[in-house]
Amino acid sequence: MITSMLCMQISNAYLQFLRGPGTKMLFEFVKEMPKSETPFRIEIASLLGGLFFTWVVLQLFPVVLTSLVYEKQQKLRIMMKMHGLGDGPYWMITYGYFLALSVIYMLCFVTFGSVLGLKFFTLNDYSIQFVFYFIYINLQITLAFLLASFFSSVKTATVTAYIGIFGTGLLSGFLFQFFIQDSSFPRGWIIFMELYPGFALYRGLYEFAQSATSGSNVGTDGMRWHDLSDSANGMKEVLIIMFAEWIVVLFVAYYIDQVFSTGSGKRPLFFLKGFQKKPLSSCKTLSIQRQGSKVLVQMEKPDVMQEREKVEQLLLEPTIDHAIVCDNLKKFYPGRDGNPGKFAVRELSLAVPRGECFGMLGPNGAGKTSFISMMIGLTKPTSGAAYVQGLDIKTHMDGIYTSMGAVEESLKSLNLFHGGVADKQSGKYSGGMKRRLSVAISLIGDPKVVYMDEPGTGLDPATRKCLWNVIRLAKRDRAIILTTHSMEEAEALCDRLGIFVNASLQCIGNPKELKARYGGIYVFTMTTSSDHEKDVENIVQQLTPNANKIYHLSGTQKFELPKEDVKIANVFRAVEVAKRNFTVVAWGLADTTLEDVFIKVAREAHAFDTLS
Repeated sequence: MITSMLCMQISNAYLQFLRGPGTKMLFEFVKEMPKSETPFRIEIASLLGGLFFTWVVLQLFPVVLTSLVYEKQQKLRIMMKMHGLGDGPYWMITYGYFLALSVIYMLCFVTFGSVLGLKFFTLNDYSIQFVFYFIYINLQITLAFLLASFFSSVKTATVTAYIGIFGTGLLSGFLFQFFIQDSSFPRGWIIFMELYPGFALYRGLYEFAQSATSGSNVGTDGMRWHDLSDSANGMKEVLIIMFAEWIVVLFVAYYIDQVFSTGSGKRPLFFLKGFQKKPLSSCKTLSIQRQGSKVLVQMEKPDVMQEREKVEQLLLEPTIDHAIVCDNLKKFYPGRDGNPGKFAVRELSLAVPRGECFGMLGPNGAGKTSFISMMIGLTKPTSGAAYVQGLDIKTHMDGIYTSMGAVEESLKSLNLFHGGVADKQSGKYSGGMKRRLSVAISLIGDPKVVYMDEPGTGLDPATRKCLWNVIRLAKRDRAIILTTHSMEEAEALCDRLGIFVNASLQCIGNPKELKARYGGIYVFTMTTSSDHEKDVENIVQQLTPNANKIYHLSGTQKFELPKEDVKIANVFRAVEVAKRNFTVVAWGLADTTLEDVFIKVAREAHAFDTLS
């Protein structure tokens, strides 16, 4: 201080020498200097540790959730199940994959912070950090599995997950932290709030930040294992809560996946029954529950009623000969946005024995694909029952899905093995080759039931002929359900056909029966000169007065002749007489085609729905 006063006097004397005796320098605000260092250090990681690091760790959650929902939305897991991947291996593989991904992510997180020298990482014991992060990422993965069961859209899951992340960080940093710091706030309520995994994560990171801050200021070593016994340290309770939640959520997620997820459909108490498969014979009482469908049965045609009675008999006296049995199966989609509800499948009863190819014909939107989707587990029926090899599709889809088998034999049968085709990636196949590959995949593992949705679409004639031969050979020891819009394909492959219109089965039988039952006419065509058109009409009237002219152009006439009124021999005799009397350029007699039957049945069904 003396030195400072001396400096002030010397400065004033020099200033007065230069400017005159009236000049004076004021030093009221001059302080003592130099001044000793003030201990003031800020650990930036400790300030960011709570909120920022919470968001960093939570970024893993939407990655896991959206991946699981994507598999569900794209039906990828169902496809894997169909090819033999059980629930146990699926969970182990998927869980292991996300755990490895999460461990790598957290190692990079801790390593990066340590390399930067952040006290948040370097002062706290690494073993405590490893245990904390390891338990939490396992809890996070199990939570993703649990929530994935309630989402069907990736977009919805993604938005929800990120809103949850953002909200968790804000609530933790600007609300939960004040409760932790308030010593008067009940500890029991803090523990209760930590049951929410996001708050538990924040509390653990907050404790790491506090230990790092205090350790850097006083020169201690940060958090150590013995510090967990301190009542002021909340890390011990956080670890216990997160570990207990991890185990509980894991079992709950697996249970919900088994009971509610599409393609599994087990009963709520499946774990008490030892995963026993329910045989068809135990479901025979379903056949007597028909009171609600009496009106429909009365309106059904005789062939459809006969099929329903056949199903009832099979339910009362089940046999292993019928691979597929559907009993009063329904699929109804409720109305949305003011639109009325719609039946996709309406009270379908069907039995398909082994060794039969059953063809499903119908216009677009008739319910064919919806029926197959229910049978393979993509969607669940609204009501009714269906059994494949005696197993209920509602509760035992895992037992229905077939296992993988010999790929080489299937590829050879469809010409997908030679010429380098088998070595190509499937994405590089043409449309026809992809169709053939799909058929080959469906036959892998020697399945007893095969569903084919328009397998011949887009194939050239030679490849289609090859495909038909494969299907003919495949149906010898298995049941095949085939949908198609090709009448030629239906006649070539199917032992029986069912025509579906407006979600209902309208008729059923083999192609010849359907043509005889619903056709009932011959189409007679004759071409002459215009002068003899009247003579042709007279000949047809002599064959049957119920003939109906359907076409007339430049001497060519077509007539529909009822089969019950006409004998083919009489037609040939009439043509011979006509040839002797005038010139016949051409003539023909055609039976009813399957396409004619299809059009007639569809028109009748639409007309009935319009009237009703």
